[in-house]
Amino acid sequence: MKENVLDVLVYLFENYMADDIDPPQDHESLQTELRQAGFGAGEISKAFDWLEGLTRLHGSDRLPKLKNPSALRIYIDEETDRIDVECRGLIMYLEEAGVLDQHSRELVIDRIMALEAEEVDSDVVKWVVLMVLFNQPDQEAAYAWMEDFVFEENFGQLH
Repeated sequence: MKENVLDVLVYLFENYMADDIDPPQDHESLQTELRQAGFGAGEISKAFDWLEGLTRLHGSDRLPKLKNPSALRIYIDEETDRIDVECRGLIMYLEEAGVLDQHSRELVIDRIMALEAEEVDSDVVKWVVLMVLFNQPDQEAAYAWMEDFVFEENFGQLH
């Protein structure tokens, strides 16, 4: 059985969001499908909460309005405990490349922290960035770049 909230989110993303297929309108049908796919009820519920949190953050004042594009982001201890140097470097790279702006960077950090994962690797960061950009208006170019970055890298690896 799959035990990871990110696995549920990736499943939803790959099966519905990425292909612009409308998921079942009621949560119950979608939960049934996810359980049949092997996901546990607790992880499904956490994934729905994660997605609802992302939606709430778009229009909220919870994230600070950042006005200085050259400001340096300082991570708090909780964030550095979960998001290692490699992952913080990836986030910085994506921001410097113009894929993330300050607002989307903060959304990414918030959603990584909301995963409640003990360890976060660069693949987790990439998927979270992809999902954040997918849900943001006027981010089509950044989303397309990130989609290529995620999928081309994954297809090019030999295991």
